[in-house]
Amino acid sequence: MTPGGAQEPGRSGRPTGGEARPRGGASAGSEAASEATAGVVAAATEAARAGSVALVRRIAALAEAKAATDLVALEIGDLVGYTDYLLICSVRNERQARAVHDSVYETLKKADGRLPVSVEGAREGRWVLMDYLDCVLHVLVPEMRDRYRLEQLWGEAPRLDLEPGGTSGAPGASPGR
Repeated sequence: MTPGGAQEPGRSGRPTGGEARPRGGASAGSEAASEATAGVVAAATEAARAGSVALVRRIAALAEAKAATDLVALEIGDLVGYTDYLLICSVRNERQARAVHDSVYETLKKADGRLPVSVEGAREGRWVLMDYLDCVLHVLVPEMRDRYRLEQLWGEAPRLDLEPGGTSGAPGASPGR
């Protein structure tokens, strides 16, 4: 109790009984602020998505320039929390896998200063994984692609059309290229 007789707030800062508590619902001002905040969040989310799509398409073009085939981009951001897109492509052999890796790595480093968070399998070249946060690139030789069937594993994920100006497709839709 305080000298005036009112109870002190508890450790959490919540009133313990003697303090006045706010009553009623949210005011019109707070509802308007909430709507404005939601609009800002939606705009930021759309801008981030556009940046992710541009990155996926850029990486796809770089891989294709090194003769990667069967490119498929899967939108998995709603399914997992670690990335927005998986980009999967096939190469004929380990040497070509390393060439795709080197091209993507060097081009994004020189042009944007962007480095992958992690790279796995670059030395062996049978399955190269490059994690650029918004996009994870998988470069696989045919044997590995057939064995792990990533498109089937993520079958519920919509596919991204890799052509500029393209849009998302339905799950299982044909690849953009």
